[in-house]
This record gives sequence, structure tokens and C-alpha cells, in this order.
Amino acid sequence: MSFFLVFLAIALAGAAFLLGTGRASKIFGSRRGADDGGPRALDDGFDQPVANLPPVLLPAEAEPSDVDRLRFAVGLRGYRMDQVDQVLDELREQLLAKDRKIADLGAELGRPRDEPGTAP
Repeated sequence: MSFFLVFLAIALAGAAFLLGTGRASKIFGSRRGADDGGPRALDDGFDQPVANLPPVLLPAEAEPSDVDRLRFAVGLRGYRMDQVDQVLDELREQLLAKDRKIADLGAELGRPRDEPGTAP
């Protein structure tokens, strides 16, 4: 009985390998009804986005609070959260620095200036 289970496990692993690599069509021939003569079920990969996940987009006028609320959906392959968090922190700091610079320049524009050519 144990030899049968070992044989069955090896056969299933081999079948999974053949289907996963797309070599099953070369061994067993083409499927009926396929437009190019071969199966295309496993050839497409992840070209289309997953429909049930919301898009992850920043608004056109992003503010630091928008970056704080941003969340990424977990995919099949996932992502390195520490890298994404680091990038988002840097982006938030850059946005804050730009907002401060814009506020400083706006305040500088509001101050009276000396006319050129006049001595103080």
C-alpha cells in the first residue's frame, strides 16, 4: 500500500510539473477548439489585473495625509513591505518639504521689497 501511495505522489508531482511548465501540450497533443493548436490556459500569466482589488492611486493633488491613508492590497507574489513603507515615508517627507518651501516663498512674496537702485 505504501508503494502505491509513493507512486501516486510521484505521478501527481510530475503531472503538476508538466501542467505548470506548459509541456503537457507537447506530450499529449493539442486540445480541440484551441485557435492556435495549443492550450493557452497557462500561457497568459498575470497580464490582467485582479478585478476585486481597488486601484491604488494617489490623487492629482497629493498631500502628506493622502500618503498616510494609502494602503496596498496583498497579491499572490506579495511585496517587501519594508521597502514600500520606506518609499512612502520618503514621499511624505518630500511633500512636506515642498509644502513648507511653497509657504515660505508665498510669505516672501508678501513682504515689501526695496526698490533696486536705492540705498538703504
